[in-house]
Amino acid sequence: MVRALIVYSSLTGNTEACCDIVAEELENQGVEVTTFHAYDAMPEDYLSFDICVLGSYAYGDHGVVPDEFEEFYEEMAQLNLSGKIYGVFGSGDTFYPTFCGQVDDFQARFDQTQASRGAEGVKVNLYPEEEDAERLVHFARQLVETYQSTAS
Repeated sequence: MVRALIVYSSLTGNTEACCDIVAEELENQGVEVTTFHAYDAMPEDYLSFDICVLGSYAYGDHGVVPDEFEEFYEEMAQLNLSGKIYGVFGSGDTFYPTFCGQVDDFQARFDQTQASRGAEGVKVNLYPEEEDAERLVHFARQLVETYQSTAS
């Protein structure tokens, strides 16, 4: 069975709502899903899973990695996740000059770990609306498709 780990952090509930959508669709695709809040996870946790997913909210004017993910982000640089598929989603506010910069930062960090990007990152403005939910479902499906194409 394919196993996925979603590590997320949510300040207002927006990213948690995104996480729920992604987790549900992964399960619909037959994936066994585990979710951890950033405070309860370590980057090494990804080593036991096939699909590595991260969801984070943007913080401040420049969409930086939130405080609860800072150490996690730094420690990710030490990982070798070759053979793993990853995806990143996040919520932010288009009011700020940098919209969801944390999604780009985490994708770059995953690239450094030698993991393979399974889907392009999804950036959601505030709470996920219907169109955002559709993009998150597509994101989850694409992660599974990428995994299946590399596993065969």
